[in-house]
Order: sequence, then structure tokens, then C-alpha cells
Amino acid sequence: MNEQEEIQKLINNIKKLEKGEKLDLSSGEDLSIAIMNLISIEEHLFFTAGKTNDSQYLDILNKVREMRKELLKKIIKNPDGEVWCISKHLLSASMRLMEVGTKSLGKGDKEEAKELFKKSYELYNLFWGLNLDLVKTSDIKVEENNDVQYVSEEQNPKIKAGGSVFDKLGQIIKKAVDCCKE
Repeated sequence: MNEQEEIQKLINNIKKLEKGEKLDLSSGEDLSIAIMNLISIEEHLFFTAGKTNDSQYLDILNKVREMRKELLKKIIKNPDGEVWCISKHLLSASMRLMEVGTKSLGKGDKEEAKELFKKSYELYNLFWGLNLDLVKTSDIKVEENNDVQYVSEEQNPKIKAGGSVFDKLGQIIKKAVDCCKE
């Protein structure tokens, strides 16, 4: 199967997930970034409530949390098992790594920033891989050296077996999700 056919299968799969609605992955990407920021706001409200002992911050936190849950439902179509929580934590960790990478960049440590940005992007791609039904946890194997490998090309021909699941997802997501499409 050539690359164009793989991309077309991915797009068809996404259309099925969106129940026939017009395909707009850039909006999903924007929404995922908004959700990342809502998670961050929840964290800040928690710490502010603790530091100030003012329960009003907890009331605001609860409102923000409800908004985040409502918006997350727009992306997570099939929250089997722990996929809901895994997805939330993938977005949260991706955002935190991005922020720490930005701080490293500001301090002049470009190499550290690049490594943190790479990890952030890998987690972000894994979020989309899970929620676009590109990757099943049964298709992932952790090697002795802690490399995460994709092992099942037969079950998912969009991703070739034997490579890093993060690299493979990165290739697909890069082609399918373009935030600059209007």
C-alpha cells in the first residue's frame, strides 16, 4: 500500500469517527491545545486555593473542569477503559514538557529544549493516535531498553511494524493534521 492510500484510509477512518461531519482536523488540533490550557488552569487554581486558603478558587476550578470535560468529549469518541484519563494525561504531560522546553530555550539550553519538545510532540501524537483509532495498546511493545515499538502491521497497515511507535505516529499525524488549513 502506498503512502497516498494510507493517508486516504486514515481520512476515511476519521470521517467515520466524526459520523459524516465535515472533516476539520485543524479545529480538533486547536481544541486539543485549548484543552491543554484548561488542564493547566485547573492546576493553577488548585495551587492558588492551597496557597491562599480561599475556597472560591476551588469553585472556579470546578467550573473550568466541567468545561474541560465537555470539550474533551468532542475529541475522545470512544473512551474505552482508561482511554479518557490516558488522553487527558497525555495532553497534560505534553503541555508541561512544552512549557519546560520553552523555559530551557529561554535559558539558552537549546539541546535540552529540543529533547523536551520532541518528547512533548511524541506524547501529543500518541494522544491523536489513540483517539483517531490508529494505535491499539495491544500493538505496542516496550523493549528491554525501554524503546516503544509498533509490532502489528497486519492489524494496522497505516503504520509499518518494527519502528518506534512515536516516529510512525509522527509521520502520519504530520500528514493528516495541518493547523494551517482553513
